[in-house]
Amino acid sequence: MPRLLVVCAALMFATLASADDKQKPNTLSPTEIADGWILLFDGETTFGWADRKVVNADFYEIGVKEGVLTLIGKNGGFASIENTSPFRHFELVGEFRVSGKSELSRGSLDINLRHEFPSVGNSFPIELPKSEDWKTFTVRLTPESWTATVAGEVVREWKAPTGKDKDRLVPVVLQESRLRFSIPEKTDSRLELRNLKLKPLNASLLFGGKSLDGWKVNKADPKRVASKWELTPDGELSVKDGPGDLVTDAEFANFLLQLECKSNGSGLNSGIFFRCIPGQYQNGYEAQIQNAFVDGDRSKPKDFGTGAIYRRIAARKVVSNDKEWLTMTVIADGKHIATWVNGYQTVDWTDERPANDNPRQGFRAAKGRLSIQGHDPTTDLLFRNIRITEIPEKK
Repeated sequence: MPRLLVVCAALMFATLASADDKQKPNTLSPTEIADGWILLFDGETTFGWADRKVVNADFYEIGVKEGVLTLIGKNGGFASIENTSPFRHFELVGEFRVSGKSELSRGSLDINLRHEFPSVGNSFPIELPKSEDWKTFTVRLTPESWTATVAGEVVREWKAPTGKDKDRLVPVVLQESRLRFSIPEKTDSRLELRNLKLKPLNASLLFGGKSLDGWKVNKADPKRVASKWELTPDGELSVKDGPGDLVTDAEFANFLLQLECKSNGSGLNSGIFFRCIPGQYQNGYEAQIQNAFVDGDRSKPKDFGTGAIYRRIAARKVVSNDKEWLTMTVIADGKHIATWVNGYQTVDWTDERPANDNPRQGFRAAKGRLSIQGHDPTTDLLFRNIRITEIPEKK
């Protein structure tokens, strides 16, 4: 083959390979999934978001088309959408584009804050300016600083006091935050969003692979202590056989929990229980682990599916596979419970049952232990990197 043709073929192959390797919009890479990133927009629906319906629908439109979440103001109207789950400290990234006939056309992202001392205001607003091209924004909220950038430039910043000011001023303790995208009135703006993803920060480690300190076997039911719990040489928690129950010493009510799990067999069953009644066996809400689905259709989970709240609401899709590591995120905030599997939101549910101390019979708000389930004699799973951030109770 002539050398010129060889070079051209090599260049064409490299171009095709590069195109194949390029990450699709509104998805996460395997590295991002392992690092705990979650998608706030699935590219197909507004699942996990609430239309605030501030004005009559004749004056605004909110929808999804071709992988883009769009807010449109009509006849001078205002549009606003807010995520349904709270976060505390996090890193957020996304892309936006704003168009409109008016010079005032723009969008905004407001981080609505709840903290102990409102000395820095109750929101962290970020303007998204008019732009024909896609631009990137980032937000990072930590106990030490809050920073927002648009198109690579810092547009808003707050830093915790240091030195003498630290001793003189009351500290700001962020309890939770929610995200709200809006377009203002009388601007006839069009705000487009994609690639919205968030990574929780500043979590406390419940299991890091070195010991089972802070955990114990639940022996409330003597007939259900068959599971074998061991640390592997790679720092993983192995659970085999069953039934059985490994519980935390600490109790939690509202929280954001993240962990990694691997099922070493086909269609094996396990779960993470929370708000469990003290002294009882697995009597709490259960975030299900069950990767099987029916008729080859991932929208038909078997036994509620991984990410489901077992016996309450099924996962809308099974996105994880047996014999592969998955990352699960669970948010419990009062009556609202949400889950993500491999960064994809699988549940957005509000427990509207009457209050009851027993979560099998009604809504339970009280603190309880977390537990890992050993289900039956086929159980063979691994867990690692279990971490949690508490969300303080609203007062």
